Amino acid sequence: MPRAMDTLQRLESTIAQRRSASPDESYVAKLLARGVPVIARKLGEESTEAIIAALSGTREELVGEAADVLFHLLVLLAAKNVPLADVLAELDRREGTSGLAEKAARTAP
Repeated sequence: MPRAMDTLQRLESTIAQRRSASPDESYVAKLLARGVPVIARKLGEESTEAIIAALSGTREELVGEAADVLFHLLVLLAAKNVPLADVLAELDRREGTSGLAEKAARTAP
């Protein structure tokens, strides 16, 4: 089974390659052409569908919706020129820190 990071990195590369395709030929190109507000809305829709699947759907429905969320998040990151590596570095930075402590540090004055 391929490592999860390999899969996400391949997907990020595919999204980058499709950025220059015609919107008539590529869903990624179509989303990118429509802009960040549309991509963000689509990510929100997919996130809501994942929540619904988690609450009342099957395992397979949740897996499918989670894949949609990850895909659309990577498209949004591409639209904002944020490499996946930057997100991963932030996760690495937070590793070993209590979630409660990390949240408190973000909200402290």
